[in-house]
Amino acid sequence: MDEISRITMTFITVRDSARIYTSQFTFGLVDSVHHFALQNSMTSTDRRGKPTSLCDSTGKADIWLIRTYWDFEYPRPLLPNFKFVGGLHCKPAKPLPKEMEDFVQSSGDNGIVVFSLGSMIKSLTKERANTIASALSRIPQKVLWRYAGEKPETLAPNTRIYDWIPQNDLLGHPKTKAFVTHGGTNGIYEAIYHGVPMVGLPLFDDQPDNINHMKTKGAAVMLDFIKMESKDLTRALNDVINNASYKENMMRLSRIHHDQPMKPLDQAAYWIEFVMRHKGAKHLRVEAHNLTWYQYHCLDVAAFLLSITALIVFIFVKTCSWLVRKCCIKTRTKSKKE
Repeated sequence: MDEISRITMTFITVRDSARIYTSQFTFGLVDSVHHFALQNSMTSTDRRGKPTSLCDSTGKADIWLIRTYWDFEYPRPLLPNFKFVGGLHCKPAKPLPKEMEDFVQSSGDNGIVVFSLGSMIKSLTKERANTIASALSRIPQKVLWRYAGEKPETLAPNTRIYDWIPQNDLLGHPKTKAFVTHGGTNGIYEAIYHGVPMVGLPLFDDQPDNINHMKTKGAAVMLDFIKMESKDLTRALNDVINNASYKENMMRLSRIHHDQPMKPLDQAAYWIEFVMRHKGAKHLRVEAHNLTWYQYHCLDVAAFLLSITALIVFIFVKTCSWLVRKCCIKTRTKSKKE
């Protein structure tokens, strides 16, 4: 059994008893709201038959395994039960199939471009496919494009279409110059692992935020998939391939990724087994998870402070009224005597 299978089986075994949850954090406001709104709309049933929302269930997690790392993330404070395991699926490249290797080697010094929009995008509109194929025909590199749709009319000899490509192995090939991607976390981390700069064509969900992270780190160019023209994609590819800063920045991120005390997969396995050994990780959880809604929002504290303030104001007003009455009584008594 390989490492990925082992950690998957371990996770399934302890999921209910240890309450471990894996997630990818995104920081775009819209993406985050959508993510948690979706969680709240989904429900499950616990062992007692009581309906619970997914958000309630994940709130009980002892360890959060985050599928990113500081090569990708921005610095920010986090809780001690947040453990980064970004790139846990990445591994050294294996040899390519002979037919594919021959095509890659035929690129000469120009190298190749790997193009994939992920497993969810099977085909494109005829107009979009022709726009992309036309753009790819204008670069000197050979292109391996994962695409299951109808063959574009503008497809050039330098581009080959595949229903499936060994993406990790291609990105690890020494002739790979750039990676055109939709911005999924798996693809981004394979590119970081192998040090390949990117052209991002984000489509939905966390993808725009992911590509924007890489853009701000100087390792990618981002295009609008709907509005881009052929010349835009051609220009972006030439920029990423010929401007050495993109490769240098991506190699810097790759060195940061590889310079860890423990491999991401080993770290994920360690923390899962840690929770199993200790029957949870309550010492790493903040007390906020156990607060009621009014305690969490400090409404009980606000009510107490308002009560004290009201009491002080009440005493002050009553004291002032008493003093005024005393002064008035003394004034009247003195006037009568005179």
